[in-house]
Amino acid sequence: MAMTATSLATSAQSQVVITGSREPLAADRLAADVVVIDAQTLRSTTADSLGDVLRREAGVQLIRTGGPGQGTTAMIRGANGGQTVVLVDGVRVGSATLGLAALEQISLSSVDRIEVLRGPGSSLYGADAVGGVVQIFTKRGDELSPVSATVAQGGYGSRTWSFSAGTKQSVWEASASVSKESSRGVSVLRPGDRFGNYNPDTDGYSLQTVQAQWGFKPSATQRLGLSVMRTSLNAQYDASDYLPPDYMPNPSGDFRNRVVTEVAALDWKGQWSGWRLSARAAHSADDAVQGAASPDRYRTSRDQASVQAATDLASLGQAVLAIEQLDEHAQSSGYYRPVSRRNSAAVGAWTGNSGPWSWQVDARHDQSNDFGGVNTARWGGSWAVQPGLKVRFLWGTTFRAPSFNDLVYPGYGVPTLRPERGQSFELGTQWRAASLYTEATVFQNRVKDLIGYEGDRTWCPSDPAYDYGCARNINRAQLQGLSWTAGWATGPWDLKAHWEFLDAKDVLRGTRLSRRAAQQGQLRMQWSRQEWLWSATLLHLGARPDAGVTLAAETTLNLLGQWQLLPQWSLQAKLLNATDQKIVPARDYQGLGRQAWIVLRYEAQGR
Repeated sequence: MAMTATSLATSAQSQVVITGSREPLAADRLAADVVVIDAQTLRSTTADSLGDVLRREAGVQLIRTGGPGQGTTAMIRGANGGQTVVLVDGVRVGSATLGLAALEQISLSSVDRIEVLRGPGSSLYGADAVGGVVQIFTKRGDELSPVSATVAQGGYGSRTWSFSAGTKQSVWEASASVSKESSRGVSVLRPGDRFGNYNPDTDGYSLQTVQAQWGFKPSATQRLGLSVMRTSLNAQYDASDYLPPDYMPNPSGDFRNRVVTEVAALDWKGQWSGWRLSARAAHSADDAVQGAASPDRYRTSRDQASVQAATDLASLGQAVLAIEQLDEHAQSSGYYRPVSRRNSAAVGAWTGNSGPWSWQVDARHDQSNDFGGVNTARWGGSWAVQPGLKVRFLWGTTFRAPSFNDLVYPGYGVPTLRPERGQSFELGTQWRAASLYTEATVFQNRVKDLIGYEGDRTWCPSDPAYDYGCARNINRAQLQGLSWTAGWATGPWDLKAHWEFLDAKDVLRGTRLSRRAAQQGQLRMQWSRQEWLWSATLLHLGARPDAGVTLAAETTLNLLGQWQLLPQWSLQAKLLNATDQKIVPARDYQGLGRQAWIVLRYEAQGR
């Protein structure tokens, strides 16, 4: 149930994370800012989706076109969705045509743990890790209960169920899970939208997930694993067809976003002569059909291969060396021909500590047939001023690769675009006592050569297809702010607060960037004793500009009660948006109002 006061002071320091260095490492050895969302937090959250969990637990803002099931991308420290890398068990996912990962396609039921790297990540993970990295770890056979199941019923006709099973026999382990969630929802758009696309019907969704993993571990130092995952999203939305003979906008069609996402990975881990070795071959694909009377189809795939070696250098710390290759392919009904590109990379990283000092240095070279060679680096360190008090700093460079739409979409894409490049710096403090902790980080990220729409015809190629504008390296951005987190736990009480102040602006125009709130925060109070748990979470999102208007600030209250009926059975009641706050995630769009949920969970003993 609730974390004890003693464990609160030590858990974050002793917690092992992977995303901050590519190798398992205690969090207190890192200069990077990594947030861990563990299985216990996921089981007791009032969040209704993966994006909502990230918003609450990691201080991430979202770009969202409606409620659950609608398009959702993460903005870490003000960087947009295309400047955030999303990994599932180490495999990069997302659409290469759009250049971003859609979080609505990943079900919470398949997630065991999440790590969020807030800050520069290109020197470890390459293109697009400008704001940070979200890594999702799914459940493995040696971590699962023999059998677990969940059924839930909520407002707006919302339903979800999941079933999973895992086993470990001698040198073998296996797991499998299946889940489905659906909702009747509300109309994605509000009446009177600026483009006349409002349709008064409800825009629901369904998401199905099938997942399996196998592992073979002949010795304590060797493991071969295979994992597969397939998700299928069918979400309605509002838009218009422009059909003959008058070509006037017609919003009455049944517009749907049908996306099938597949991820498969074969990996090996072993040891040889003091080196920890790993290799992975992976394939991910997105197949999307969007529209009504004349739908468009987009299919993108990524084939990834990597080899990594790590070793301990005695008092000098840990060294990591890696090579990677990424092949991306795209086909679209809007493209003249299929397109592809290859990126090869080499990575080197060094972490260590001596007395009160810790350090972290990494560098990477990417070579792409689209944009040539790019070098990125990151270095930082921390100083344990006294027991429980630490100061850290981190500097890094980043880049974002142009998406296929930026490069080749007819009448928009320009093949000569340069990658976006960034330079980031952060300074943080951490203080922990027996029952209290607080952390604060100030950060600044300057990004140049931002890719955007250029409406001035004179800056575009001479081809008449560009008479209405094109993609161009048009802008510079400055993302800076302060992130603060505090927690207190004693007896049955556990309190946590997070607040972020963000100044994200267009340097050339001197205006705030779209959809970035200047403030976002959370206050959560939890009480647990024996078989009971109660929690209340207050979420605040400040006002933010969007397409010429200012969206009002929003404050929502979410309540949860949990009763452990038996060791294997638990019952939850949740009330989301208890005050029925009007939710406007983007201009003309709307989210859900007050929503009640009942959740019944079974988990066999033996984990």
